[in-house]
Amino acid sequence: MTESFIPVGALGHGFAPEAEILEPVTDLAGRTFTTDIEGLASLVIGDGVASWGENRDVPVRVTSVRPRIYLVDGVVDAVSTSFVLDTEAGLITVVEGELPDAETRAESAYTRVQRGDEPTGVVARFTHGYLDGSSAPVHAPTTELVGLRNHYRYSPTESYEHVYLTPTLYTWHCIEGVERDLADTDACHHIGIDEKLTLFVWREKIVPTLGLILIDLDAMRTDGKIFGNDGFDADSLANFPVGATAAILNTTTY
Repeated sequence: MTESFIPVGALGHGFAPEAEILEPVTDLAGRTFTTDIEGLASLVIGDGVASWGENRDVPVRVTSVRPRIYLVDGVVDAVSTSFVLDTEAGLITVVEGELPDAETRAESAYTRVQRGDEPTGVVARFTHGYLDGSSAPVHAPTTELVGLRNHYRYSPTESYEHVYLTPTLYTWHCIEGVERDLADTDACHHIGIDEKLTLFVWREKIVPTLGLILIDLDAMRTDGKIFGNDGFDADSLANFPVGATAAILNTTTY
């Protein structure tokens, strides 16, 4: 049994061997997308890099969990930046995540809620828009996952269950792996990307962590990343890919 929580860097090392991650794709290399998002006039994707706004040639991982749906993920100046692109519908969702500074992470959740803040100091910002002048309905919050209890196999040694309680809370539980027997209930966000395809983002409070995955309930697999600090400090960063095969254990309705 794991006796304590571990830093995100150690989690990444545990997930790495024989991980169920998708291979990067080159489908978008050489393409430029225009958007209607303020400050993001265009997104230019190269071979393993992308440029947007004032950022040039940022190393990114580009994957596709489903045809025409792409996740472009990178980190710029300690800000996690992920783009979810639907190239057929012409839609884009941008998720920017930031970790708390040393002073903020030293506060207890009790101190934060007394002040009227969320228990976690991890921040996530969502922006939805159009690609190349599309007029389809933009990505929006969904409750498709709420009530599901899912099992995820990340590697031969790492598996978890998620219980999606509400649109803003979920419980995770490590069944086997480096976090075995640990569990918590954390803040989350559900964004509908396509039919049976949800962008799921969570923000942990004990060890500051931003998780971002696309959950495909047709293919029964996920693709995404986990972002945090390499150690228990506020300076080092870890941003590693994750993916899993999925199974629905049960469904609860009220």
